[in-house]
This record gives sequence, C-alpha cells and structure tokens, in this order.
Amino acid sequence: MTVSLVTGASGFVGANLARRLLEEGDRVHLLLRADAATWRVDDVRADAERHAVDLLDGPAVARLVARLRPDRIFHLAAHGAYSWQRDHHAIVSTNVLGLVNLLEAAVASGVEAVVSAGSSSEYGLKDHPALEDELPEPNSHYAVSKAAATLLCGFYARERGLRTVTLRLYSVYGPLEEPRRLVPAIVVHALRGALPPLADPSTARDYVYVEDAVEAFLAAAGPAGAPGAVYNVGTGRQSTLAEMVAAARRALGVTAEPVWGSMPGRDWDTGVWVADPGRAARELGWRARVELEDGLLRTSRWLQERPRLRALYEEALLSGRRATAR
Repeated sequence: MTVSLVTGASGFVGANLARRLLEEGDRVHLLLRADAATWRVDDVRADAERHAVDLLDGPAVARLVARLRPDRIFHLAAHGAYSWQRDHHAIVSTNVLGLVNLLEAAVASGVEAVVSAGSSSEYGLKDHPALEDELPEPNSHYAVSKAAATLLCGFYARERGLRTVTLRLYSVYGPLEEPRRLVPAIVVHALRGALPPLADPSTARDYVYVEDAVEAFLAAAGPAGAPGAVYNVGTGRQSTLAEMVAAARRALGVTAEPVWGSMPGRDWDTGVWVADPGRAARELGWRARVELEDGLLRTSRWLQERPRLRALYEEALLSGRRATAR
C-alpha cells in the first residue's frame, strides 16, 4: 500500500487531494497545525490519520516523517495566499523554513517524491502566458516566498537526490474552497437569485477546477517528469470577471444584473493572468478537462447537497469571518 503524507490538509486543495488519495487506496496521513480549522476533513476522520505538527519544529517534523516513512509527500501547507494573511514573518518562515524542514526529513527518510504546491504569483504581472523557465518577478512577500520554495525544491533535487516537483497553481476553484473567495461568493449568491459585489469586469484569471488540479498532483507524483521540474497548472484560457459572471448567470440561472465596481479592486488585479500548460501536457500527460460553466454547476450542486456546509458558507460570507468547524 502506498503511504502518502499531505501537509496543509485542512486547506481547500489539500482536503480535495486527501479524499482522492483515499479513493486511490493510499494510506493517508494528514499533517495539520494544532489550531487548524478542520471542517474540510472532518468527514474523513476515520479514514486518514491526523498529526498536529508545526513545520517550523524541525526535529518534530523529522521524527514524524521517520516514523511514518511515507512513499510520497504532497506539500500544500502555506501562509499568505489570502488577503487577511499579512504577517510577512509568518509568510516567509512557513513557506521557506517550514519547507526546508520537510525536505530535510524527506531526504533522511528516503521519501520517493515530494510534490509541492507553487503559485502562479511567482511570475509577477506578465502580459503573456509565462513559461516555467522564465525569470520570476514576484511582487509580494507571498510570491517571493513561493518562488524561493520552488528554487529550494530544485536545489534538493540536484544536490540531495530528492525527487521534487513543483506545481504552479493558477486560480483553483470548486468544492471546499474558502467561502469568501469569488466562486463560492457567486455560487452562494446565485442560490438566492443574486450576485455578490463585483470589482472591475476586466480583471482576468485562469480558473482551473479543483478535480483537475488534484489530477496534476497525482501525475506529478508518478515517474513522468524530471526531478526538480516545475509545471504550470491552469487551463491555458483566461476568463475576465465579466466572462466569469456571464458563465455563472448561464450555468446557474441568475437573472440579476451585475453591479460593476461595487467591490474595490486589489493590488494584484490585472487584465492578463493565464497559464501556458504545455509542459505539463507534454511531460505529465496532464491537461485541464472541466469547462468553467460545468465547474460552476458542479460546485453549486455540491453545496446544495450539503445543507450544513451551505449554512457555513452563507454565515461566513455574511459575517466576513473565515469558516470554522461546527
């Protein structure tokens, strides 16, 4: 039986990945912070073993990895991806020092592969689909820390013989996403026949459905691709906010008209943000398959089928607070 360790398993993508690994028949271990909100993984409590370990505690990480002896590690723990995570020291320490501790433990325990979640923000603001070997131009502490993490993974592959792969994720959406992000806000409001406050309609993103992103992690953990490789995980098609809202109105039957500019823009908003997923297609055999309207419809159905989570999402949106366990 394959043994997999998932860090950041209480997060959006990590929780979806953990479920998929269980479906694959893996023995799954979840590494969580002691104070993590666990509502995303409470329903797999009986199937996956949890471990409350701080990645900044190097000896504790080493002991855990040595005891579990995972075949592969999926590293999704991070800090700074959300607008309310502003502590620069926490961002750098978690995303860089925490990763060093994990990579050292992986080398010492003979882990077969470490797949790390990178970020499209590493590229900075580009006017074209960036290729993986372009010079990163990060424009935030978070983006700098993720670029450093990618370089660390490449270093450990070259110098320490550890098979690492970094996936630069674009705008992943779908079930279990943070309630205050765009797609959950649109879906929750759509179920009430409304639309949420909206920013500049020209703001663009490359939206990739979470099941497709999970497939990329599984592909990267296999034998394909070179150690230390970096892959963009996106659809290769960007959607402006206007196009996203139009897709949601069609898929979810919303008749309400959008009110543009009713939400302030953010520093990182741009009219160009799109992946070039060609390397992932060539070397991993991966490509995104779920179209945007289908993904929105799947997300809406998922929420409608879970009244408790729907209430949690609605409360989080109305209160402006993060979703917590019930």
